[in-house]
Amino acid sequence: MDRQPGLSVRVKLTLSYAGFLMIAGVLLLAAVWVFLLRYVPNRAMLINPDDRPTNGVFPIRSVLLQVFAPRAAAVLAFLLVFGLLGGWILAGRMLAPLTRITDATRMATNGSLSHRIRLPGRKDEFRELADAFDAMLARLEAHVAEQRRFAANASHELRTPLAISQALLDVAISDPNCDTGEIIDRLHAVNTRAIDLTEALLLLSRADQRSFTREHVDLSLLAEEATETLLPLAERHAVTLETNGDIAPTIGSPALLLQLTTNLVQNAIVHNLPEHGNVSVHTSVRPKTVVLTVENTGEQLTPQLVSTLTEPFQRGTERIHTDQAGVGLGLAIVKTITQAHDGTLTLAPRSAGGIRVTVELPAISPHADR
Repeated sequence: MDRQPGLSVRVKLTLSYAGFLMIAGVLLLAAVWVFLLRYVPNRAMLINPDDRPTNGVFPIRSVLLQVFAPRAAAVLAFLLVFGLLGGWILAGRMLAPLTRITDATRMATNGSLSHRIRLPGRKDEFRELADAFDAMLARLEAHVAEQRRFAANASHELRTPLAISQALLDVAISDPNCDTGEIIDRLHAVNTRAIDLTEALLLLSRADQRSFTREHVDLSLLAEEATETLLPLAERHAVTLETNGDIAPTIGSPALLLQLTTNLVQNAIVHNLPEHGNVSVHTSVRPKTVVLTVENTGEQLTPQLVSTLTEPFQRGTERIHTDQAGVGLGLAIVKTITQAHDGTLTLAPRSAGGIRVTVELPAISPHADR
């Protein structure tokens, strides 16, 4: 914003300090003068050294005014100089933290997000502002780093199907006798994967921006719908699906919360035991939240590995490019949707193998008006 130049805050504070000191001095001198006028007589009789009065009359107030006025002016001049000098020094000391905050803001504007103010001293308004600014910079730096990693990973993932498509087209052009049916099938599969990845990226962006309409939603119904939809997938993987729990009313986007539930159940089915696996979907209600819990059997997982599963394009211990691996955004989408609904996502390895995923969202009364 283009602003007209003006006085600095330090100059304004200096003038304010000096002005206040001058007003206080004027009031004090005025009070002294009123006191003198009240208790000092206007005139007094002159007395000889032998204690006999004379006929002369001495004008006391006139003499006091002649003596008081120049000294009062000197005092006011001293207060003005003292107020300006002292105000300038005090204003500089008071505004020193603000100067550091301003410098840090300029550095952040220029792209340096690693700088921190770390204002020393006890808690006050400036230090609260500095601490809040440091916390904002830390979150912003982490968000920017995450976005850069995401952009790099997304570029890599999108480049892979495009490169495969280009290679298949080159083969078809260079070899007229090649099996075009096989090439078309492979192109179809690669194109489908690219479309799925693009749709996942769009969904992730939509959830991250919170650009959705909030409605009343029952997580238990979404859990039932997701398990019914994925039942054929569970049968192909020889996985048993179990769904139970209480009515879990919350508020949010039905489509996004259904996507969240579907992603969790699908991941639990795909990443399971080779046979005789089990997936449990449970909903419950707490005093202020509703909880969706999805557990599955599977390999033993370490807490360190589990903590990375919500990162985009992370699939267990390595990148896997199979039909069952999805696009590597399943749990990343779950995390983003959960955060967009002001909830919390918790992943924990099960002692018997597999993982337990818990989504906790704000609860609403089931009898609230729709």
